[in-house]
Amino acid sequence: MDVPVPPRIVVIGASAGGVSALQHVLRALPAGLSMPVLVVLHLPRDRPSRIAELLDPDCALVVREAEDKQPLQPGTVTFAPPDYHLLVEDTTMIALSMDAPVLFSRPAIDPLFESAAAVFGEQVLAILLTGASSDGSEGVAAVRDAGGQAWLQCPDDAEASLMPASALQRAGADAVLVLSRICERLKELK
Repeated sequence: MDVPVPPRIVVIGASAGGVSALQHVLRALPAGLSMPVLVVLHLPRDRPSRIAELLDPDCALVVREAEDKQPLQPGTVTFAPPDYHLLVEDTTMIALSMDAPVLFSRPAIDPLFESAAAVFGEQVLAILLTGASSDGSEGVAAVRDAGGQAWLQCPDDAEASLMPASALQRAGADAVLVLSRICERLKELK
């Protein structure tokens, strides 16, 4: 059996039920994490988000909202802002995009996962959590096609099962885990 390549970046997607799930996930991230963490949570496009501010106290890492052309920083959790897709531009930088919504969402999960896969290939760890759309399915497929790892929240454990179930059907997964097990495995990252 092939041993997975250690990730250099973690990308996380969530929608319905995602705030609660992300609180657990961010609490699990170790303080000395040596890689950046990028997050898309489906947000209303027409008002400011306080999600980074809300979740920062729960996390040992710095949590902030993305800015265009911001450097990728290890040990930092960066959220997509409302009405922008969050993309990995290259191995050093992120970008924000106003490309068309994907499955009615901007930010959307697929563009983040696909851009991370294009830049980091087998060094991506993608985590898809609860949600009520099929956003993330194509992104999980791109990550797995590039040799990266994809962990999906077990649909039966998710507040909204459609998102992880859709990705599992479309692309499979390297692990299908209950949220508590995702958190345990995240604690092992360096």
